[in-house]
Amino acid sequence: MSLETTEHGRLRKETESSGADRSGEKAVSWALKDGVIELALHRAPCNELGSASLQELENFATDLQRMQESAHALIIHSQLKSGFCAGADLRELYHRSQAMDKASALRGMRDFLERIHRVLNLIDAAPLTTIAAVHGVTFGGGFELALACDLIIADKMARFCFPELRLGLIPGFGGVPRLKRDLGNAVVRDLLLTGRSFNAVKAQQIGLVSQVVGEGESLRAARATAAQLGKFDRETAATAKRFIKPVPHDELRQEIDLFCELFARPAVQAGLRKFVESTDAQPYLP
Repeated sequence: MSLETTEHGRLRKETESSGADRSGEKAVSWALKDGVIELALHRAPCNELGSASLQELENFATDLQRMQESAHALIIHSQLKSGFCAGADLRELYHRSQAMDKASALRGMRDFLERIHRVLNLIDAAPLTTIAAVHGVTFGGGFELALACDLIIADKMARFCFPELRLGLIPGFGGVPRLKRDLGNAVVRDLLLTGRSFNAVKAQQIGLVSQVVGEGESLRAARATAAQLGKFDRETAATAKRFIKPVPHDELRQEIDLFCELFARPAVQAGLRKFVESTDAQPYLP
């Protein structure tokens, strides 16, 4: 039995015993096969990132540090038709903040941000090539998860957006420092300050996306890319990645401070309440 097969079986068992969301369904699962780790997101309705999802991602991050010694690539993708990820679970965020006094809510928010930053920083700095295979809604925290990866492969229906400004916030999962690292400031300001979305073609034109493929083809394309990566020396690729993709730790810490400062404002609570009370099927859409 190969190492990959052994790891696959053990990891699948561990995933099934990890945390679950309020419905009892798992938020994520992962497996290692033929040197490629695949992390699948599957929390309905659109992979919103809440406390249960974060706990499972932390479990994954722990395994990632062990699996990466036997892997050359990581693919992150969604199994839901609705999209890659709509971002933070704003309903959970709002209800938790309402159940606490202001100081406790701020401490809880900072703890949540620091935990998810640790996960995304591990993905960002992993000594293997990471690929986000995205489709549909790739907003807010979901966009930030994709930005932690080395490559983004998008199907033609993917849309990218930072809608946080309508809530009186900035992105809080590391998106702005990573976007500044990868793209020109004009693009960063456009996404951050207007809140409008970019489609996959526009995202490729500005250098955000490395490949645009047909609808439903992003995972297949990511797997083909991962297979190509396996032909090269792993240590050389890891060295190249460290050289061209430094993790902006100082700016990431500053982002957490700014987010928490804004989160304390009454306007943010009003924006969250409006979102929670919305009857729209997908209130995160522009």
